[in-house]
Amino acid sequence: VQLQASGGGLVQAGGSLRLSCAASGRGFSTYALGWFRQAPGKEREFVAAISWGGSNKYYADSVKGRFTISRDNARNTVYLQMNSLKPEDTAVYYCAADRIPTAQAMSRMQEYDYWGQGTQVTVSS
Repeated sequence: VQLQASGGGLVQAGGSLRLSCAASGRGFSTYALGWFRQAPGKEREFVAAISWGGSNKYYADSVKGRFTISRDNARNTVYLQMNSLKPEDTAVYYCAADRIPTAQAMSRMQEYDYWGQGTQVTVSS
């Protein structure tokens, strides 16, 4: 599976962005999908994840209530709708995919073998 993230940009605090991650290759509908982010000088961290069927979604506490993850298996695409953005959301955002059997594992980077190239999100104050 190859992943291509897009949709990043510069936005003012309080604004919104929608990230997309398009996948090529077979088996997209069988993969769990995750979004992670990495701010300058910080480690990459979990943002959100969605199960292969889309019925289970998980969020980092820092984005709950503001971000929404969704997927369209017909389009081989996963989305991250980001609302009420804050300067601390500034980071490079990465999408990831893999067949992950448990909910607990979906927030762990080491569970994902397939990664997109990242898209920059900058939130100005």
